[in-house]
Amino acid sequence: MPTTATVATRTDASRMDDPNWWRQASVYQIYPRSFADSNGDGIGDLNGITAKVPYLETLGIDAVWLSPFYPSALADGGYDVDDYRNVDPRLGSLEDFDRMAHALHAAGIKLIVDIVPNHSSDRHEWFREALAAPKGSAARDRYIFRDGLGENGDLPPSDWESVFGGPAWERITEPDGTPGQWYMHIFAREQPDFNWDNPEVRDDFLKTLRFWSDRGVDGFRIDVAHALTKNLEDTLPSTADLEAQGEALYLEGRHPYWDRDDVHDIYAQWRKVFNEYNPPRTAVAEAWVHADRRARYASPEGLGQAFNFDLLQADFDAAQFRGTITKNLAEADASGASSTWVFSNHDVVRHATRYGLPAAADSAGGIMAGQAGKQWLLTGGRQQDVDVELGLRRARAASLLMFALPGSAYLYQGEELGLQEVGCEIADSERQDPSFFRNKGVEIGRDGCRVPLPWTTAGSSFGFGAGGSHLPQPEWFAGSSVEAQEAKEGSTLALYRTALALRGELQAAETLEWLDTGRDDVLAFRRPNGWTCITNFGTEPAGLPDGEVLVSSSPLEAGTLPGSATAWLR
Repeated sequence: MPTTATVATRTDASRMDDPNWWRQASVYQIYPRSFADSNGDGIGDLNGITAKVPYLETLGIDAVWLSPFYPSALADGGYDVDDYRNVDPRLGSLEDFDRMAHALHAAGIKLIVDIVPNHSSDRHEWFREALAAPKGSAARDRYIFRDGLGENGDLPPSDWESVFGGPAWERITEPDGTPGQWYMHIFAREQPDFNWDNPEVRDDFLKTLRFWSDRGVDGFRIDVAHALTKNLEDTLPSTADLEAQGEALYLEGRHPYWDRDDVHDIYAQWRKVFNEYNPPRTAVAEAWVHADRRARYASPEGLGQAFNFDLLQADFDAAQFRGTITKNLAEADASGASSTWVFSNHDVVRHATRYGLPAAADSAGGIMAGQAGKQWLLTGGRQQDVDVELGLRRARAASLLMFALPGSAYLYQGEELGLQEVGCEIADSERQDPSFFRNKGVEIGRDGCRVPLPWTTAGSSFGFGAGGSHLPQPEWFAGSSVEAQEAKEGSTLALYRTALALRGELQAAETLEWLDTGRDDVLAFRRPNGWTCITNFGTEPAGLPDGEVLVSSSPLEAGTLPGSATAWLR
């Protein structure tokens, strides 16, 4: 647990006003519906978050990133937004949001919120207006409407597929009841894409950024930041035409809707808005783009930072970790940004489970993050299929290494408890993720990492709320709960608290120096302020460099570092 001195430093006014606070911040992602339920309706809410601010403060984080809390039909977990300047009434009100923001700031914790600019919900007032308006109207021009192909317009404008499967176009019924135009949706049909060539769309999002900044929001996470602008010619290329152009289509920014160069004109305008505030508002791009093109999203003239998911996708392997870290630090240095690191979030199998799966293990004992986890879920996902002890050891080691790196560390709620993914304990009838229903048999969905947190060892929802929980919690959650770990020496919660408190004290210049360990399966690096991080990716114990051991992810063995463990020394 942080000392009183650490907490005092955290709430110091100069620290809260630091324009560079984000460069090496520890950011905790909250999925609001699954964090804490204040009214017993089974759904987490803003007042639940406010009540848990003391917990977040003792955890030692610098900022909270709040996943969407806007009014939504939940066609995509809240990423289908009905109203960008309001709160879903199931989660609270604007007044509740203000109280939450004030409580976080009083505890020295910054607030980042999700912005979803590529598409709205089909319940958004603009889209309802577009459906009621005629072809060619100003209302329809806010979205992407096209006539269909074929004699009667019965075919979609192209054969493009949406990310969630099926056509990327949906036909509407015109106000007079006749079959009409088609609208584009890269994701679900309930998520119509905005037309970012329309000045009204651009102006309205500037209004939204100011609305939340004026309410005390410190930064924004930009969903699908690489998809806003589009080049849709009269005759659209087929999927085969696009595939034939290969990687050059992406490297040269020529894809019709992914990672186009002109998207940065939007973010340059946003940067002007961010800089109206003191300290300037921050932003981080979710941009799944080629590594050579990521730097533009992270430029000081644009959003300032961009997620890299490279460690998340890597095996638990020393060579892969070193190569990934080196590459991303070089990219950050070239762009003037800082690196971002992440192992778990609301879209992927929790890393404590990924690292314990037997399938797809490579010669180094690693595990591919994405495909192995998905396969495990699709084949029934039982906890007994996971080497829970090994998975948690590796997850703790990887997280402690991540906290030692220069740049921002992004945590997902529950990883500080070492939570495993919930698999077959969620029956098909209880699932909520639309990807499960759209691609049944291909995608099991993301519900397993979105199960409400366990706060206590007993109760109808393990302390999540006074009633049940919107997704079922397995019985083994009791042993992973906050209550179970609070007083347990060596618990994952205790490790995170210790490491995050030390991280705040020890971070310095955004560089590191790799050290020779004499072993291919052991990595070590030194930070400029004289402390060292060493990780043993192998199975045989490793010797430690000279220095005082500050924290280790597993107990030392006769003064050596055991396998699947990390230690910090000073």
